[in-house]
Amino acid sequence: MLKVEGLNAGYGSVNILWDIGFEVKDGEIVAILGSNGAGKTTMVRTITGMVKASSGKVEFNGEDLSGKSSRVILDSGIVQVPEGRQLFTEMTVLENLELGAFNKETKAHFAENLEKCYNWFPKLRERAKQAAGTLSGGEQQMVAVARALIGMPKLLILDEPSLGLAPNIVDDILEVAKTMVKNDGISVLLVEQDITKALAAADRGYVIENGRVALEGTAAELSANEHVKKAYLGI
Repeated sequence: MLKVEGLNAGYGSVNILWDIGFEVKDGEIVAILGSNGAGKTTMVRTITGMVKASSGKVEFNGEDLSGKSSRVILDSGIVQVPEGRQLFTEMTVLENLELGAFNKETKAHFAENLEKCYNWFPKLRERAKQAAGTLSGGEQQMVAVARALIGMPKLLILDEPSLGLAPNIVDDILEVAKTMVKNDGISVLLVEQDITKALAAADRGYVIENGRVALEGTAAELSANEHVKKAYLGI
């Protein structure tokens, strides 16, 4: 589905990513793991067209998206839940969700997808007319995930979904992600520094250190890796 090869990118003269390569297959949850500052968010921004790569290739369902605009990438089926949620806080929950229907197809299916989101996150139905900025952090993250799902993604990118949230809320969101993969044919790229939770949800993972892929393997293999246990899991 998604194949990234030799990706180099950064800001101005400062390179952040060095020959990044990984793939996400159909029906997988793949975790991109690493500490704060490792280059994970720059990688996401490069894949989604917000940062221009200096070299390398991003291929999605056989189409080369390298250098394409964010809108073209979004239309291809890659939808991101950004780090920090980035909601319109003065707008209602429903108005924020409506923004997820960004083209003719998603607008046509808005009602049924909204109902799906309400079933996944029942609190959003209760809060539909409430300003998004008055919600708890966990509820705001639910809005951000639901807004992305309204966009009918083929690949959903979750960028640091655990940031500032209680563990049980993170568990709920990751459980929804697993359900979507199983029932709705959506693949997930989970970008996360909470390695324990990420590996509990993922099929496979890649560890990024200093802008490079340092390790890769199945979730079980990475959980058992001595470097991962010492550097990230405190074991």
